[in-house]
Amino acid sequence: MKIGPWSLSNNVIVAPMAGVTDRPFRQLCKRLGAGHAVSEMAASNPQLWQSVKSSRRLNHEGESDPVAVQIAGADPAMMAQAAVFNIGKGARIIDINMGCPVKKVCNVASGSALLRDEELVARILDAVVTACTPLGVPVTLKTRTGWSRSQRNAVRIARIARDCGVAALTLHGRTREDHYEGQAEYDTMREVRSILDIPLIANGDIDSPQKARDVLAMTGADAIMIGRAAQGRPWIFREVDHYLRTGELLPGPSWSELRALLLEHLDDHYGFYGELAGVRTARKHIGWYVAGLPGGRDFIDLINRVETTGQQSRMVGDWLAARAGECADPFTTCDNPEHHHRSRLAA
Repeated sequence: MKIGPWSLSNNVIVAPMAGVTDRPFRQLCKRLGAGHAVSEMAASNPQLWQSVKSSRRLNHEGESDPVAVQIAGADPAMMAQAAVFNIGKGARIIDINMGCPVKKVCNVASGSALLRDEELVARILDAVVTACTPLGVPVTLKTRTGWSRSQRNAVRIARIARDCGVAALTLHGRTREDHYEGQAEYDTMREVRSILDIPLIANGDIDSPQKARDVLAMTGADAIMIGRAAQGRPWIFREVDHYLRTGELLPGPSWSELRALLLEHLDDHYGFYGELAGVRTARKHIGWYVAGLPGGRDFIDLINRVETTGQQSRMVGDWLAARAGECADPFTTCDNPEHHHRSRLAA
């Protein structure tokens, strides 16, 4: 799998997710088998670049290349300026967001709202590619199958992207109208694949190694991108990569590995966000990790009341250590009828 001059270690990619794929999460996913990761969406408006949120999103310290930064906006010149600015901050791939379905993004004619104006799509892509090409930085595009079920235009958008010099296309197999509901449109992805000579990355509903294999077979895509299924399950990338290479399923992490991974994630998270923001933003990650474990829901209620990083980390470590005595394996059913559970994604 190649994006411009960059050869990726595999074809399993972390999706950009606002409030999720920060630097600590991206680095953890890469360490656990992801061949590539795309940053959270960064605003193209220069007035926002000095905000605390943007400063964190522009921080790629210690992150392995190629660093990929996703930018969002609706003004071609501003998007080109944002691309060059982020290249100066360490970006080696620029990804353009034309898929976000969130209302506050679409209300400013950004994200998936751009799919309603194909001429503007072309001007944005041309401006960003023109700005990035002299710097040797490839541009990728993440989009959806259309604005609505009655306005699907993924094939036309793909042609525009190809003709503008986009290096790879990620297609989430839903319209903006669908948000994250219903089934992903793998037939649309296959149709897009048939007209492209650049890499196609399939995104949507990929939550297991077997599903990754099936989606690649159904769509003819070159790679798959995993988003929501990685929340609280960053080891899914090594599971998928191993299965695609060998046809064998890896076991999930043991209690001891799960505890070590979560505590490592929290330590990096606290260092990145600081005390006040760290303890609060870590709550969602802890919730995702433990929601499917025995007693996890009750523990989430308890941990959400904690106000210091030190106490939060200690409680997580102690709770996971205690659970290890109840079941041999955290992600399969055990013999104790009180602890019958599976991971929330395998259920």
